[in-house]
Amino acid sequence: MSRSQVKRPKLTTRSSGHDEDCTVLHVDMDAFYASVSLLERPQLRGRPVIVGGAAGRGVVLAASYEARELGVHSAMPMGRARRLAPQAVVVPPDFSRYTEVSQGVMALLRSLTPQVEVLGLDEAFLEVSGARRRLGGATRIAELIRARVHDEQGITCSVGVSATKFVAKLASTLSKPDGLLVVPPEEVVGFLHPLPVSALWGVGDRTEEVLLRMGLRTVGDIAATPQPTLERMLGPAGGAHLLDLAWGRDPRTVEVHEPDRSIGAEETFGTDVDDPQVVLAEVLRLSEKVAARMRKAGYVGRTVQLKVRFADFTTITRSRTLRQPTDTGRDVYNEARLLFQRLGLQRARLRLVGVRMSGLTEVERTPQQMAFDPVPGLNSGWRDVEQAVDLITERFGRGVVQPARLVEPPEIP
Repeated sequence: MSRSQVKRPKLTTRSSGHDEDCTVLHVDMDAFYASVSLLERPQLRGRPVIVGGAAGRGVVLAASYEARELGVHSAMPMGRARRLAPQAVVVPPDFSRYTEVSQGVMALLRSLTPQVEVLGLDEAFLEVSGARRRLGGATRIAELIRARVHDEQGITCSVGVSATKFVAKLASTLSKPDGLLVVPPEEVVGFLHPLPVSALWGVGDRTEEVLLRMGLRTVGDIAATPQPTLERMLGPAGGAHLLDLAWGRDPRTVEVHEPDRSIGAEETFGTDVDDPQVVLAEVLRLSEKVAARMRKAGYVGRTVQLKVRFADFTTITRSRTLRQPTDTGRDVYNEARLLFQRLGLQRARLRLVGVRMSGLTEVERTPQQMAFDPVPGLNSGWRDVEQAVDLITERFGRGVVQPARLVEPPEIP
């Protein structure tokens, strides 16, 4: 079956039709790795397909929607995935092919608007206010993207359209697979408030547990909670952030980054490691190393990426974009640790772990008084502490000052 013979996507739009104030699109490829793997295997369409190493101790890199319906998800041990879906077909990953298709999609998006913020291989934000006169409204542009991605690359994508990045991304997620959802500003509150608290950007397992314990189950519950109450529960920044999102307020703009501008470090273990605490200690060391390199180069970064490679050489990356740019090891580690914990790995054997920061921007350095009390943004006291450590390291060598967790206990004679 040729690409042209593949069934065309159903261009379904869910919207009130009012998109005049919608200028932000979030484009997300549907089951990207699995979909690309099926381009050369059209006979497997409609069947549960798992992408990953065939070895029993490997892990799932991606799963088709048919496999997901059977309970299979990424980062799951392959042995468990095979038990859940014994009829599934396992195909090996092909990262060069994924990169090729991704580059084609991103080139298409940039041909429509220069305002494209790339997030990994399979998703991106677009700001289309400057393209509407030439291409039509935001809904029309979204339909054009979906049709061209299918025609040119043979895969489908889902698109969310709104006035903010947060709502646009949530809309694309809720329209999956192969969907288009437009949420105009006047419909945002009605769209958000029935959703569970876990839908909010920044609500991980721990925060969700705190909210549920306080009886806050929906986004509407958070919106109805006084800000001081939320701040007592989650801290000043966390409480204010969630309240803003609960009312659809998100000041972030689409930011165009140089895709290759990043700073990272990784470590291959001497032997495969299956102890999460050992892995997290290495993640901490790498986070400190990456942050020190950023400070030395005069950069702050917005996106933290965690990379893990399993014993069978299957590799998974996960990333998260911060609300504020940072160059501190503490911030980098906190986000990388959450990314690792969300993988849910239990005694999985790892051979490599890596940490990378992208979305880098140059910053102008100004002398600041040393302060240990954290201040929001770049002027945090912790940043001053790490800059002091940089000076000590430059004078006395690496390892003289380091996190207590990385200090080897003295040998007892």
